[in-house]
Amino acid sequence: MNDSSRLGKVQLGSSNLFVSRLGLGCMGLNAFYRPFDGTGAHDEKESESFLRQALEMGMNFFDTSDFYAAGRNELLVGRALKPVREQAVIATKFGITWDEATQTRGINGRPEYVRQCCEDSLRRLGVDVIDLYYYHRIDPETPLEDTLGAMAELVKEGKVRHLGVSEATGEQIRRAHAVHPIAAVQNEYSLWSREPETDALPACRELGVALVPYSPLGRGFLTGKIATGNALSEEDWRRNNPRFSEEAIEANKKFVDVLAAIAQRHNATAAQIALAWLLRQGEDIIPIPGSSRLSRLQENLAAASLQLDAEDVDLINAKLPMGSTAGSRY
Repeated sequence: MNDSSRLGKVQLGSSNLFVSRLGLGCMGLNAFYRPFDGTGAHDEKESESFLRQALEMGMNFFDTSDFYAAGRNELLVGRALKPVREQAVIATKFGITWDEATQTRGINGRPEYVRQCCEDSLRRLGVDVIDLYYYHRIDPETPLEDTLGAMAELVKEGKVRHLGVSEATGEQIRRAHAVHPIAAVQNEYSLWSREPETDALPACRELGVALVPYSPLGRGFLTGKIATGNALSEEDWRRNNPRFSEEAIEANKKFVDVLAAIAQRHNATAAQIALAWLLRQGEDIIPIPGSSRLSRLQENLAAASLQLDAEDVDLINAKLPMGSTAGSRY
């Protein structure tokens, strides 16, 4: 099943945004997964063309963050989508900080920082309003209600249309929603990261909030293309991820084996089966697989037309139950 198909659209939670059944995670275009020279010039024109091609193929939901490539990812997305701004739904995030001197990551949810980040993202994206603004990671030192209150002010001022939170628990989702309606929650969710099913997803469905899975292909592992850690470049951050140790990769090959067996029956790929499984969980689940190549984009799009049957689901549940993944997420 290698041909792509145009995507239908679904409502994003209880918002007035309608997004493609699959969105595009833009992080990997110039951050983390590929070598990056620090100038923002790596394949920029090619990446801008790629983003517009994704839109032409029916994908209108684009996800970025001020943290990706130190803001250069937002610049890239903004330039690419400027000519077609009204056709695109742009989501970005704030809250993760980086200290260049100490090379350490932090989290900041202070109200004054929220406003500063929003103004900077508006400028980098070159837009008047951000469609969906996520709190990227929740700051344990700042009351969640204070951060959401500052985000709500941005909505009132017309700088942001809808709010979201990322990597949030069910209790945090409910607290955030009590301050201002939450349109979407972006948590890691895939066949090897099913934690949202026990906590976040029930809260989302209780409140009418969409769940937007990031890393729906297990950071690329579920594609079956990563047989060993040596397949990753020296600069690839996954080399330091516990799930990509040689021991964990060997233990997790069962995921690829099961997906490959199902894929063979459907004339599909392992990646398409992994995405089709997520899409089967409900229209309130809108995965955002990352990609930087047209062939991979076409492959992902085709997954939206793939229908898994009861036999497929039974096999997945029997062979790949929740909690069977080797290695922690981070």
